[in-house]
Formats: sequence, C-alpha cells, structure tokens
Amino acid sequence: MAAKADEPAPHQPKDQLPNVYYCITSPPPWPEAILLGFQHYLVMLGTIVIIPTALVPQMGGGNEEKAKVIQTLLFVAGLNTLLQTWFGTRLPVVIGASYTYVAPTISIILSGRWDDPDPISRFKKIMRATQGALIVASTIQIVLGFSGLWRNIARFLSPISVVPLVALAGFGLYEFAFPGVAKCVEIGLPELILLVVVSQYLPHLIRPGKHIFDRFAVLITVVLVWIYAHILTVGGAYNGKSPRTQASCRTDRSGLIDAAPWISVPYPFQWGAPSFDAGEAFAMMMAAFVALVESTGGLIGLSRYASATPLPPSILSRGVGWQGVAILLSGLFGTANGSSVSIENVGLIGLTRVGSRRVVQISAVFMLFFSVLGKFGAVFASIPAPIVAALYCIFFAYAGAGGFSFLQFCQLNSFRNKFILAVPIFLGLSVPQYFNEYTAIKGYSPVHTSARWFNDIVNVPFSSEAFIAGVLAFLFDNTLEKKDPQIRKDRGKHWWDKFKTFKTDTRSEEFYSLPFNLNKYFPSV
Repeated sequence: MAAKADEPAPHQPKDQLPNVYYCITSPPPWPEAILLGFQHYLVMLGTIVIIPTALVPQMGGGNEEKAKVIQTLLFVAGLNTLLQTWFGTRLPVVIGASYTYVAPTISIILSGRWDDPDPISRFKKIMRATQGALIVASTIQIVLGFSGLWRNIARFLSPISVVPLVALAGFGLYEFAFPGVAKCVEIGLPELILLVVVSQYLPHLIRPGKHIFDRFAVLITVVLVWIYAHILTVGGAYNGKSPRTQASCRTDRSGLIDAAPWISVPYPFQWGAPSFDAGEAFAMMMAAFVALVESTGGLIGLSRYASATPLPPSILSRGVGWQGVAILLSGLFGTANGSSVSIENVGLIGLTRVGSRRVVQISAVFMLFFSVLGKFGAVFASIPAPIVAALYCIFFAYAGAGGFSFLQFCQLNSFRNKFILAVPIFLGLSVPQYFNEYTAIKGYSPVHTSARWFNDIVNVPFSSEAFIAGVLAFLFDNTLEKKDPQIRKDRGKHWWDKFKTFKTDTRSEEFYSLPFNLNKYFPSV
C-alpha cells in the first residue's frame, strides 16, 4: 500500500555524514587549521600524561623520568600520527597511548625480577623489559595488517556488527571520564558545563561567532577553567587539604615543569638495550590484539565523522599494519606503553565537525615540537586531570555515538538484529564490570595463577568493553541465519558491497590513495 502524500518520509541512509564543515581532503584556512591542530594536541595530552603518571612511580622513577617518558610518548605519537595519515588509512587519526597496555606493564613491574636498591636502576631495567615485550608484540599487528589477514576478517563486518564495536570503543571508557571529574568537582564540573554551553548553545545564541564557539570550544573553556583553577591554587583554597586532593586540584603539583629539560630529543634505546621474556611478550601480544580490535572500531567510527566513505577492508588492513609499526617504534624508543587510535580525538572531530587530514598532521607537528622543547611542553602537560576528564565526558560519548550512525543501514524491526545489538553491548559492559569489581575486592583478577603473563592473556581481553562487544557481534552476525537473502539486507551488508575493494568507488580513491604516487608500488586490493 502506497504511503500517503502527507506522511513523513524516513531519513535516507547516507554513505557520508552530511553537515561536516571540512572533510579529509578539504583543509581549513591555515590560521584556523593551526588552532584546530593545537586543539587536537591539547586533547591527546591527557592520556599521554595520565599513563606515565600512574606507571613511572611504580617503576621506581621520579619526576625527571616521568617528564622524559611523557616527552618520548609525545615524540613517538607525533611520528606515528604522521605515518598513519600519510601511509596508513590516511584518515585524520591521532595515534597515541592506550590504557589497554597498562595491565601487562604492571605485571612486568610486579614480577619481582627487577628488585634493585637503586630506584633509577630498577626503573631502567623495567623499562627495558617493556621495550622487549612491545617489540615482540608489534609483530602481531604488522603480520595481520600487511599480510592482508585482517582484510579478510574485515570483509565479514557489516553495519549491524560494527555498531556494538564502535559504540563501546567510546562508551566503554566511561571509567576515565566523570570519576576523574569527581576527584576535584569544583574544577571538573565547571569545565564540563562550560564545554556543553560554549559548544552547543552559544553557536545558536550568538550567530556572528557561531564557528568560533563550536570549533574552538575546547581552547576557550580549558583556558578559562585553567585560569580559575590557578586562582584557587594561589589563593590558598587547597592549603592543608589531603595530598590526594592537592594532586588533583592544584595547578603546581605535577612536577613536570621543573623536571623537564629545556631541549631533549628522544632516540631509540635511550634506556639501554631491550630485554626479552617469553611470558611477558605473550601477555603484551594479547594486549596488542585487543588494541587492534578497539582501534578497528575507532577507525570505522572516525571514517563517519570525517565524512569519508566506509573503509575498504584493504585500507583498514593497511592501517593496522602501520599501527604495528607504531607499536614497534614505541618499543624502540621506550615509552612503557603501546600505540593505538586516540578515541578522544575521534570525539573531538565529532564535536568540531572538522575531519581535515591537514589539521591532524599539524597536531602531529605540535607533538614533535613540544616533545623536543621540554619546558614548553610541560606547561601544557600540567593541566589538572579533572579538566581533562571533563573533556572525556563529551569526547568518549561522541566517539561511541559514531557507532549508532550505522544503524541507518540496518533493519531495526528485525528481532535478529535486536539480539545482535543488545546482547554484545550488554555483555560488553557487564563482563568487564565483573572483572573490575572482583579485582577491586580481592586484590587480584578472577584468573589468578602463579604465571602473571597467563593471567594477563585471559584478563586483558575480558576487561575490554569494545573487545567483548565487537567479538560477540561479529560472531552472532556471521552465524545467525546468515544464508537468508533477506537477512543480508536486514544487516545492511548490501550498502557496503561497493566498498569491498579499493577502486570500486571513486570517492575511496580520493580519500585513501597513498601520496607521492606510491599506489603503483603498494596497490590496495
């Protein structure tokens, strides 16, 4: 029966997300691009600072070692971001530090093999052990990516199966957002409220400055709240407070500015020759595989926000290979952490609606610049953590919402699709919650043997929301009633048929072709 003339028509599915100001190949004017690039640099600093702040003291290092690790992480992140945007997926993606690698690193710290009365000597021994584990772990992504094996797996993805993966790649990081705001609510909450008001309400209330507010909300609000936090600090608001409160709220407790050198260039093996242990390498390889699945979700969601066409499997596989190179560089330089897609920067692209490749490459230049000029970089790295956590409340949510945009290609009246959406998302949240609660109560994880590396091989994947949701959705989508022709349409697979190969759609060539006429040497098939 034909629809009535006055009946509202459903929204039509779009290969590319509309209303994006600048897509991959359309850069903003240079002054605006530089400011947007600096904004990406500020956003990625949070994870770069938080992870060494947590790990380095446990390794035996002090403020000087922490500052040097942060500089190294920044330098490697700048290199890897340029490599990924030039030769990998060519999406505007920031490649930074990842929380997924923290668990195997802590296992190395607690192994007991590196007891040394000199804390600095102990720090260097542990650092060299993490280097060896990361170097070995990088092979899993290099092999899966450059061999094309990940391409063959990605071909079985459909719009319905990527929704849980992409959604929990963002939403699954909730524990790093508002709980961090609550550590100093008088700083974090104003940042969160201001960011919402400036980015979402002011552009509609003050029309002449619309693009200033929605594109540069992070710069505006971080500067305002940072000044406010400094006034509270110098005014004595935190004098006499507990050390934990002072560390979270004060603007002069990071210790980075005094400890950072004026000029320092990170270089490979700066901590000494790497050491290798089979168990530690296997545990880190599992973390690298989990990070691979999480990054796949981040890249697929980013392709929407950048207004690109769906990632051809070969391009995704190429990006995975270069991410393996990124982990290798992390091991060579000694960062105590592996590399992965920066989910917070995916959310920033969603907030600003600027998916320009040039903007992210400019941010990589800022990373390299401030990693070498340590004192200047330390100034920005000393932003109080609750301000960063407030940014995460918006950016992780935006990154997760990118997964929901794929629902437009799916039949939501299908009970099969409802099962594929509901069960992986629910279990993706519930299973890691069990593992985290068990660890918090017992002091060790549910899988607890004398071999720490074996514990990590089991516990790391079951503690990742995106990994569990993605694996379950992929499994269900490819085993439940798959042969029915109607099911193919219900799962949205027919929308992605033309993006199976690189050259089927001219837009894919525009977005993902390699620079410097390298396509003839490294064809994407």
